[in-house]
This record gives sequence, C-alpha cells and structure tokens, in this order.
Amino acid sequence: MDSITQATLGAAIGQALLGKKIGGKAAVLGAIVATIPDLDVVLLPLYNSLQRISIHRGFSHSILFSVFGALLLTYILTRIKWTKQFSVKRLFLFNWLALFTHILLDAFTAYGTQLFLPFSDYRVSFDSINIVDPVYTFPLLIGLVITVYHQLKNKKWSRANHIGLVLSSVYLLFTLVNKQFVTNSIQSELVANHITYDEMKTIPVGVGNINWYGVAKSKDTLYIGKYSRFKNEEVDFHSFPINNHLLAGVNPKLSERLKWFSQDFYTVAEQDGKVRLYNLQCDMQGVRTYGNYKAPTAFYFEVTPHSDGSYELTTGMHQRK
Repeated sequence: MDSITQATLGAAIGQALLGKKIGGKAAVLGAIVATIPDLDVVLLPLYNSLQRISIHRGFSHSILFSVFGALLLTYILTRIKWTKQFSVKRLFLFNWLALFTHILLDAFTAYGTQLFLPFSDYRVSFDSINIVDPVYTFPLLIGLVITVYHQLKNKKWSRANHIGLVLSSVYLLFTLVNKQFVTNSIQSELVANHITYDEMKTIPVGVGNINWYGVAKSKDTLYIGKYSRFKNEEVDFHSFPINNHLLAGVNPKLSERLKWFSQDFYTVAEQDGKVRLYNLQCDMQGVRTYGNYKAPTAFYFEVTPHSDGSYELTTGMHQRK
C-alpha cells in the first residue's frame, strides 16, 4: 500500500498499544516503525537493474524480518526513557505488529510480497485491494486523529482509534469476499464469450473495490476485460498475443526474472530493436495504444541488448491517448 496508509496503520497500532501512557508519542513511534520495511528503496542504487526487481518488497517484507526487526527494536526501546516503562512483551508485540501488518497489508495488493524469504522467493499476492484506497485509509486516519486530539480531555475518545482499526480490517476482509464474487462473474463472462484459458486472475483498480480487470491466459494469448460492480454490462475482452518467442534473444536469467516478477501474466512486444515486457502486476491502467501496437497496460520493462551480450533494463509508462 502507499506510504501514508502504512504510516497511519502503524500509528494506530502504536496508539492502541502504547497511547494510554505516552499519548501522541505512541502514534509517532508507530508510524516510524511501520515505515521501516519500505526503506529498502534506499538500497536500490547499490544494485543493478536486474537485482532491483527482487529487492523492493524483498527480505524487508518477509516474516523473518518482522521477527528479528521487532527483537532489535524492542532492545532499543527498552533503553529509551519514555518507552522503557513498558514491559518487554508489550514492546515486542507493538514492534512486531507494526512491521508485520505493513508486510501483510502489502500482500493484499497485486504487487505482492516475498513473505517467505530467505527460504523461498514466492511472491504472495491476494490481489484484493488497490495500492491506494482511501476507503481503507480514512477510518484509520479519522479514528487516530480523534483519539490523539481528545485523549487528554476525555478518555472515552480513545475508542475512536479502536473503531478505526476494526472498520479498516472489516473492509480489508470484505475485499476478499468481493474478489471472489468478481472472479465468479468474470469466469461466467469468459464462458459466455467462448474463451478457453489455462489461468485467470482478477485485479482491483481505483477506489472502493468497485472496478476490476479480469485477466485470463492460454498458451499464447492473454485476454483482458474491465468489470464494474455497479454496471450491469457485458465484459468486453481484448486479446493480446503473448509473443514468448521475442524473449529468445534476451539473457535467460533476465527473462526468467521478469516472468517471475510478472507472475507469468505478461505480453511481449518489439519496438525499435528493444524488447518490451508488459507487466500486469504494476499500475494496471487498461489498454494503451502505441503506434500500431495495442498494449494491455501502461507499465512495461524495456530490454536493450548490446552486441557484447550485455543489456540495459529500464522501465516505462504509456500515457493514455
């Protein structure tokens, strides 16, 4: 999820667990701890273009990191004047929840997280919520602000933070139920359109879990259709050749990593001697037209091969026309 949401969730957790004794400092501390997993972006300049694909939402977003990170942070907080008043157990619970909920929340997005590193690089992605969704964030933020503002005046206002946490959690669970409904509907539309496929997935876009993309793939074709929960319309599917043969000239290690990152939902195109792989896991915005070529989404990886066998890997975005 976006940084504001993650910081707000961490702040709400801090306020819930530590706020009665240290007030608004708990929210600030929670926001800081919850932001730590995303500091992996600071390390990106140290890696080459291929390695960067694996670094973000890598080990810093793993279960193991949440445990060892919580242990280290707990040790530090037991030596700070205004937090050493808490038990080690409570401080560990606070740190672990602030880290782990960040990691878990990211797993609900299409981008996913590598929860099981270093034992497995499998990317867990439930694909049930957009990376930015104010419907999830606002209850957290409103409950937190009310609690911090009124805490010293009237203790009953502390319930607002708990209510915000409950409402946002209920909404997150709702996205899973809603996703199943959407998946069933799109599967029915695929059958109605006589489309045979091997795999399919649904990806939410926009606010409120209303608009979705259904993506189905066969051996050599990708099908994409937009679906809305509030529009009783047939899904209009667009088909795209996957063009796996265009990856034949790409460094095998690179092509396999790009496929891994895209979770095998991608198409490939050639443009001006460069190979473009359109990844449906990032910033799904719908069909784009580029010259005579129709792309399934805006985001792409671009590989520029060199005569010495090396390559340059960059990313790009198509603008809507």
